[in-house]
Amino acid sequence: MDRNIVVKNAAQLVTCSGNKAKVGQNMSDLCIIKDGAVVIEDGMIKAVGRSGELVDGMDITGYEVINASGKAVLPGFVDSHTHFVFGGYRAEEFSWRLRGDSYMDIMERGGGIANTVRSTRRALKEELIVAGGKRLDSMLSFGVTTVEGKSGYGLDLETEIKQLEVMQILADSHPIDVVPTYLGAHAVPEEYKGREDQYIDYMIENVIPEVTARGLAEFCDIFCEKNVFSVDQSRRFLSKAKESGLKLKLHADEIVQLGGAELAAELEAFSADHLLQASDIGLEAMARSNVVATLLPGTAFCLKEPYARGRYMIDHGCAVALATDLNPGSCFSESIPLIFSLAALYMNISPEEAVTALTINGAAAVDRADTVGSLDPGKKGDVIILEYPSYKYIPYHAAVSCVEKVIKSGVLVYDKGSRKNKFTF
Repeated sequence: MDRNIVVKNAAQLVTCSGNKAKVGQNMSDLCIIKDGAVVIEDGMIKAVGRSGELVDGMDITGYEVINASGKAVLPGFVDSHTHFVFGGYRAEEFSWRLRGDSYMDIMERGGGIANTVRSTRRALKEELIVAGGKRLDSMLSFGVTTVEGKSGYGLDLETEIKQLEVMQILADSHPIDVVPTYLGAHAVPEEYKGREDQYIDYMIENVIPEVTARGLAEFCDIFCEKNVFSVDQSRRFLSKAKESGLKLKLHADEIVQLGGAELAAELEAFSADHLLQASDIGLEAMARSNVVATLLPGTAFCLKEPYARGRYMIDHGCAVALATDLNPGSCFSESIPLIFSLAALYMNISPEEAVTALTINGAAAVDRADTVGSLDPGKKGDVIILEYPSYKYIPYHAAVSCVEKVIKSGVLVYDKGSRKNKFTF
């Protein structure tokens, strides 16, 4: 397949240039080129610059040429926290929350994660592949070109492996790059209730060795939360995962202030996620340890909880990323524009900072900042073209995608005007 493309005449070429997460005021620097162009050869970015200087006089034989006049061009979005492989749905639980039942109340009576665990254990691998592929198709339409996917709906060896194998199959067959995370410590399975330490032993002794031997995951994650896994339990589990070669993430300080942010800094995790209740001390420690703060405003929105302190985190030196947290319970949405609008409207994150959070900082949260997340020569040719002349239309056209085209590794893989945007599995 031809992977040579020239995109030219962009009203804004938003490069987000860099090879590491941006912090503080640097999150507002989008490195915009007016009348911009990007040249992609063999799937990789060869050059960026002004169209007149870059394209005029260039031999474009063998290139697909896209005229982006009047349109903004950005790096592909990186959705750095999702749970997109799962069986079953929990619409009834959403109704329970609307009448006032809390997320933790629903979990304690067998709903929540345990509900999805039962459905995912029953699901055939083929069913998960088809469902996961459809969700990736939808993500692609929102401009996502790299996505992190977590297991955690098996809580046993067989189903956790099944989820990770599904991600591997989809990574090989779908345009979106999938970054796999083992989240066996997502909850305590029913068969281990009251025996949390023994369950951690089980994961350390039985599941992590199998996951790493098969090369099925890059990251390991845990739900460090009251009535789930304590800080001490999380430290023991993640330390063993790190010794096994897995990189670290944490669900931290979502519901109560437990010390997850401090633990993420101590263990030098790549990211700590949620952080609705994170302490000032924990956030300052994360900033010093270069831990990305991955914020999930869609989850706070769906749970009607206070939003994480995005403005405070940026002002105090944290690298902030934004992600959807797509999952069947607390946030059944893969809408990047919804996340963007919520961040701008309710977290006091500027449109410029939100773009950074969904590109280069999202890439850093999944250890991909050297290959994706910006339009820099030598990186993958992952590009999105908006219908409008500025990135500012993303939050303005609230919760509606204004992505017109998506280029992945130099191949046009999504065009809003085409009917051929579905990938078959």
